[in-house]
Amino acid sequence: MGELSERDRAVLELEGRQWRTAGAKERAIREELGISSTRYYQVLNALLDRPEALAHAPVLVNRLRRVREARRAAR
Repeated sequence: MGELSERDRAVLELEGRQWRTAGAKERAIREELGISSTRYYQVLNALLDRPEALAHAPVLVNRLRRVREARRAAR
């Protein structure tokens, strides 16, 4: 099992925040991480499959896995 990079930890931290206004999350992604929203969600989705991410933020990762599975089932 490898370690999470600084960027991976930052993605998980950003995803765990509460957002008050529309567009605030996308702005934070660009400003804090320096990546596009599309790339952010690609990285986040890949993180959900990593045991290191689960060990780092189990509540967040399990919640996001449930949401992802519900969306897949709805298709």
